[in-house]
This record gives sequence, C-alpha cells and structure tokens, in this order.
Amino acid sequence: MSVHVLPFTTITPARSVAPEAAARESARLRLTRRGRLVLVGVPLMLAAAALLAFIGFFTAPAMASGGSPEETRAIQVSVSAGDSLWSLATEFAPEQDPRTVVADIVELNNLADTTVPAGRQLYVPVSR
Repeated sequence: MSVHVLPFTTITPARSVAPEAAARESARLRLTRRGRLVLVGVPLMLAAAALLAFIGFFTAPAMASGGSPEETRAIQVSVSAGDSLWSLATEFAPEQDPRTVVADIVELNNLADTTVPAGRQLYVPVSR
C-alpha cells in the first residue's frame, strides 16, 4: 500500500465585505488617459469656441442696417494747363470743403500725389 503525501496548503476564507463597501467599490469610476482627455478636453474646446464667437461678435465691423451705401456722383473732366486739384474742387463742388473734395479726387483716380499733368482725364465728385 502506498501512501501519497499531499502538500500542505492553507485555504483562506473568502473576504467578507459589507454590502455598502462592496457597492461603493463597484461604483467607483476609473478614468483612463483617453477618458480624462474627453472629460476635460471637450468642455475646454467648447468654452474656447464660445469665447471666440463672443469676441468675434464684439470685434466684427459694424454693418449699416437698411439702405444702400452712399453713392458718389462724379463727372469726367480733362485737366487743362494751369488747373490744380484745388481749382477743380472749388469749381465742381463749391459748397463742400475743398480739402475733402481734393482727397476724394485723389481716391477716385488712384493718384500718387496731387500734381496732375495737363490733358489727363480725371473723375471729379460733384455736389447734388
């Protein structure tokens, strides 16, 4: 008859946990790196988008409501010898300030300076 000797092992009883502690342990939320990124990153991106829209609302150029933009009536004039932009401004828009009319002539004709050779065709704004 042969006798087999079994190795001695200890059996530990199952850990008894109170039901409240078990529920608390199973309800504990564990976030991964991706979960933290989503939980923190998405609200931050939404807040940044809302902030940019809010800033854009106050920094956008103002648009006039209703009506069309003011039109400038202009006539085409041939510059004679001895004419200056000042004399053209006082001749064609006598009730306006000549400085603003000269500036308008320069802008309408894309002039680099206020000297204009004789024979050149210019657009001159006229008063209504």
